Amino acid sequence: MTTVDTRRAAPPATARRSPAGPVLAVLWGGAAAVVALWWADTGSVVGTAGWLTGAGRIAGLLCGYACAVLLGLMARVPLLETRIGSDRVARWHAMAGRYTICLLVAHVALILTGYAAQDRATLWHETAAVVLDYPDMLKATAGTVILFAVGITSARAVRRRTSHEFWYHVHLLTYAAVFLAFFHQLTLGDEFNGKPVATAVWYVLYLGVAALVLWYRILAPVRLNRRHRLRVDSVHREAPGVYSIVVRGQHLDGLGARPGQFFRWRFLGEGLRWTSTPYSLSAPPRPDLMRITVKALGDHSTAVALLRPGTRVWAEGPYGSMTADRATSHHSLLIAAGVGITPLRALFETLPGEVTLLYRARGAEDLALGGELESIARWRGAQVLYALNGPRGERPDITAESLRATFPGLAGHDVYICGPHAFAQDVYEALRAAGVPDRRIHHESFEL
Repeated sequence: MTTVDTRRAAPPATARRSPAGPVLAVLWGGAAAVVALWWADTGSVVGTAGWLTGAGRIAGLLCGYACAVLLGLMARVPLLETRIGSDRVARWHAMAGRYTICLLVAHVALILTGYAAQDRATLWHETAAVVLDYPDMLKATAGTVILFAVGITSARAVRRRTSHEFWYHVHLLTYAAVFLAFFHQLTLGDEFNGKPVATAVWYVLYLGVAALVLWYRILAPVRLNRRHRLRVDSVHREAPGVYSIVVRGQHLDGLGARPGQFFRWRFLGEGLRWTSTPYSLSAPPRPDLMRITVKALGDHSTAVALLRPGTRVWAEGPYGSMTADRATSHHSLLIAAGVGITPLRALFETLPGEVTLLYRARGAEDLALGGELESIARWRGAQVLYALNGPRGERPDITAESLRATFPGLAGHDVYICGPHAFAQDVYEALRAAGVPDRRIHHESFEL
């Protein structure tokens, strides 16, 4: 599916500024407003029980707010996914999840301890009374248990020992947990009782997030797949264990997909229909075809190589911000390792200005899409450099010194990186040591 164009590449457009700063300011401003809500509703705080209960109320309000933020970051809103970057939003979501669990623990512990001190009761007796006698607390307790389960399965030590599918489906229970816990906030929260404005704002917050999730997680994907009717067109071997899957559909130019972006793919074949996996486009999309290139690293990616033409495909996207919009100069360096070549191959063909590609692999037989890269380089008058292991398996060093020596004027380049997390981190540090500004280093990683 090589689509080499004979037109001269246009100069780079002015890079669009990421809205990450304003979005974070809004999120932290919301947290400050929640604390202000408690402050406005609270008179004097007296005694140990009062301090414990007050702290528990603050933790509960912030936990409720964090739950809404957590779901909003899961909604795959295009502004976040394509302007800020899916990897950065995923890290925000992971951090918000840790904050949520910590606030939840603090809320439960402080409120129950404060109530027990106030009633001069044992902690066990007070816990049983709150759970069994207070309105909406049984539902809130169920939601709390679910949130703890989600938090435990999201810990790195647990995730390494469980399948992605198990983690993913447990993670989806977050929606049920937040729904179950929502009602006790309004029923028992002093900040909302008899306060219609605060109650209305809380409903708007949660219903707004629910609308985003409904549209972008459910309705938009249904619309996309009904309109474009994607199916596997063909499967091609590119290198040992590396295969390209060409997907055919209708009116694919209407997707607005761009080189460097990815979709989440669900192949409706045997053993694959329950798993959705992100794969980058490995060639610029065409009005009727898209292509991904996959390395067999696990059960899912191995099975993808065995797909038959005609298999139906369910896709969500496009996502990702590692596109030409990030370019700030006429000179770009692309650094890929392994199957990380896939999005950079598409960018190598389409990025404006002068482009150089550095491709790291174990050996020449592992260079996926090598013929296409050479063809594009000849058309563009660009350069492809390879960093291959030596005859005895010694790895070439990619250091600040070697990068500066190989690429004169490196500090003025935009650099795009894609590869395994450790590789990308090492290259990033080498680039920073070589004087490349952080704003000119572009990469996406999903190591949380």
